[in-house]
Amino acid sequence: MFPLRIATACWCALCAAAIANGALREAWLAPRLDTAAAHVVSTLLLCAAVGLAALLYARRRGAAWGARGMWATGLFWAGLTVAFEFLFGHYVAGHPWQRLLADYDVTAGRVWVLVPVALALGPRLAWGWLRGRG
Repeated sequence: MFPLRIATACWCALCAAAIANGALREAWLAPRLDTAAAHVVSTLLLCAAVGLAALLYARRRGAAWGARGMWATGLFWAGLTVAFEFLFGHYVAGHPWQRLLADYDVTAGRVWVLVPVALALGPRLAWGWLRGRG
């Protein structure tokens, strides 16, 4: 099994990036774009940040942990993210469950689901890409 401490510390750094991304969306993107476009651009920027973090993480930890450890890390990151989003969003921020679930409605143009997918797949895909580079 992979060390939880390191994976959790990396996830915390990704949380900081997500908070900065949200601030960027509200301060810079939303005033220039409509809400839906700002959401899409912000989500894609966060997915790119996740990809970069996964690449750095896999380069540093992949050789020791291998493919199985990279899968475990990605699923751990995605699980923490969804749990945090729903538990914090509902019990601390006071958002109703319907509002939280609405971010996962792709048919309504909400693409947030790409972030947990990027988190889940990122470390393993990055590790495979790094190994393929020889």
